Amino acid sequence: MLSYRAAIQVKTMPVKPSHYETLLAEYSNRNAAIALLREYRPYLELIPSMRRPDESVIAIPLPVVRLRQPKPETATSHWQATKAMSLPCDLVVLTCDPEWKIKMGAEILIFIHRPHEDFSEFLSRWRHTQVYLNQDYEWLMPPRYEHILSEGSDRLYPLFIVFSETPDRIQRGLAGACLPYVVRDSDLDYEEPVAPEVTAGDELEIGD
Repeated sequence: MLSYRAAIQVKTMPVKPSHYETLLAEYSNRNAAIALLREYRPYLELIPSMRRPDESVIAIPLPVVRLRQPKPETATSHWQATKAMSLPCDLVVLTCDPEWKIKMGAEILIFIHRPHEDFSEFLSRWRHTQVYLNQDYEWLMPPRYEHILSEGSDRLYPLFIVFSETPDRIQRGLAGACLPYVVRDSDLDYEEPVAPEVTAGDELEIGD
């Protein structure tokens, strides 16, 4: 058993860059991203089909969007300028209809606590993302999914990931702001992700 002093030292140990990098790499894998959503079931239920995860979920690390600039009133064509922008979130999980091969409205934005990041900085990344996506946009899709219509939506779902070393005030702040979060241990010996088990009734149909 750890002494009281040793326990305090463990509690106050800062989040390391390797903690952040490991989780970012981990959740870039679709199956691991689905496993993460299992820790917050309201978001898991946004997945159209658990029987066909390959066609229902797209995980994009460090996502980029194309923002559409408003057309001038004097424009004589349908041309519209776009501007690519890297979002301050760490990962986006997009949901797709496996039958129609189109992106659905739910967009889950994941924010991983970064080293030396305090509550105001952590929360500001979500606020800035809200501002950026409060206009017409489309996702820059991975090559495998370029055929999928990537129009943005107004249904944004944030999820914050904190570590056991994350200061308690950050968890209190997220709870006070009514923002969902999950706590991950700093043990980096993760197992290789596997496809989630499917049981009767797991396939969920989400309405508009």
